[in-house]
Amino acid sequence: MTAFFGRFWIDANIAISFLREGRIQSLMITLGVAIGVAVIIFITALIQGLQTNLIDSTLGSQAHIRLVSPDEVNLIAPPVDDTLQLIQEDKRPQRLRSINNWQQITDTLDQLPLLTAVSPNVSGPGFVRRGEALESVILVGTDLERYQKIIPLSEYLISGELRVSADNVLIGSELAKNLGVEVGSKLRLDSGQDDDSSRDNNFNNNLNNNSAVVNIAGIFELGVRELDARYVYLDLKQAQSLLNLPGGITVIDLTVEDIFEAEEIAAQVGRLTSLQAESWIKTNAQLLSGLTAQSLSSNMIVGFVAISVAFGIASVLSVSVVQRTREIGILRAMGATRQQILRIFLIQGAVFGLLGSIVGSGVSYVLVWSFNTFGPNIFTIPISINLILVTMSLATLTGVIAAAIPARRAAALDPVVAIRYV
Repeated sequence: MTAFFGRFWIDANIAISFLREGRIQSLMITLGVAIGVAVIIFITALIQGLQTNLIDSTLGSQAHIRLVSPDEVNLIAPPVDDTLQLIQEDKRPQRLRSINNWQQITDTLDQLPLLTAVSPNVSGPGFVRRGEALESVILVGTDLERYQKIIPLSEYLISGELRVSADNVLIGSELAKNLGVEVGSKLRLDSGQDDDSSRDNNFNNNLNNNSAVVNIAGIFELGVRELDARYVYLDLKQAQSLLNLPGGITVIDLTVEDIFEAEEIAAQVGRLTSLQAESWIKTNAQLLSGLTAQSLSSNMIVGFVAISVAFGIASVLSVSVVQRTREIGILRAMGATRQQILRIFLIQGAVFGLLGSIVGSGVSYVLVWSFNTFGPNIFTIPISINLILVTMSLATLTGVIAAAIPARRAAALDPVVAIRYV
């Protein structure tokens, strides 16, 4: 082992001496590698920051998985033997209904290690009245303690208090602006849901039978205009009463540790509960396609830059082999083996990659800092030590691979012919 490191140290000294003799060439290729590494790190960090911002913006206002009752379907009698049955079917309208045995299902889901949060909610359409103004909204009844683990409403609250009760609700900023209300104002909530005793009544009577006057306890801003203009959060029991679902819930929201495994976990949970499970990946298919395209473009840029760096290192070392043919012949004549000559040029390639990656990492930090400080401030670029280490390792490996052909050429030189070379 000692002899191996001794030979390696001698080869490294010879390689560095070759680099010192060609200072200008070594400096230029090192700067080229540095620029390539800086571009790779900056572009990768930029794409990662953009994707993280898009995912956070999307998942910041929705659950990773939603469980709802299966769609109602028509029951069709089987055909009689030896008959041909022709069916013209109208799909059944999907009414607002509760999930059966939701308490037991919630208890079961609470025990699953795959899930990080479980929140049973009741939601349905409704109207908000203030004077002559009438807005269509979505009434969401929830247990805030559970729901906060799904969507951290406290982080989106812009005024008032995070409180829902029989007389207090939370509304979105766009809805507050449309109605001209603020914290402390009163609203009239109408669900329009009828019960068996009022099915024959007209629409206005139904509104009167399922309405409540509430105070605005807080105003939130999720950052999605449609949600800020339509969501109204209520106490769970109050929403159940307004939507004519006493003791029932319509959806169970779930979150998972790894968001990109949500589709697989949704399938497992759906089979376990016999409910219809839908993950954020399915509901945001276009977003996922955009993220995939971004990753592909980033990988293509990284690949082309790496190829450019490799060709630069290979060209410089090829010229170095030609310029130092006489020195290589002398080393061979003094007893240097082909493997030793090969190691000398491979070490040069590794030095180019390592030094260039160190300088490039520093440049990338400056680029990231400049973007975060003077950029559009839409999102910040995170830069991790893992990204730096991986890029440095890849740059060093690229330098070694790029040096392989010139190194083999140098090792193959005949010492007698090389010494005569002038």
